[in-house]
Amino acid sequence: MTFTLPFPPSLNSIWRATLVPCKPKKPGAPPWAARILLSQDGRQYRRAVRDIIRALNSPSTPPGARLALHLHVCPPDRRARDLSNLPKALEDALTHAGVWADDSLIDELRVTRGPVTTGGQVHVTITPLTATLFEVQS
Repeated sequence: MTFTLPFPPSLNSIWRATLVPCKPKKPGAPPWAARILLSQDGRQYRRAVRDIIRALNSPSTPPGARLALHLHVCPPDRRARDLSNLPKALEDALTHAGVWADDSLIDELRVTRGPVTTGGQVHVTITPLTATLFEVQS
């Protein structure tokens, strides 16, 4: 399965820590709790990925299949970027879009850098694996 997605926001920018009011669980505890929430950029990216996947007739991997994921990342500009910072946001968006049940099914992950492309994009290739680490060896 191969398709192209927009360049994801940095993992550092898609999660936000915020304080929310709550009922204290213990006497003297503060009337708030820390919560980690998906940022507006993160929500917009998930929606964009979901819409692209729907436009492709909602492709999905075989249920329970172990997977190889190759991301060919074409950044939007020449700024220094840490490639290891990009897969998680994209994997979570693909999970949210229903491409696979969970990104824990990925046994092989390859991320390569491509040329600078206006707006940035990621070429995604998902391949079901026939032999995985979880098979019993005889």
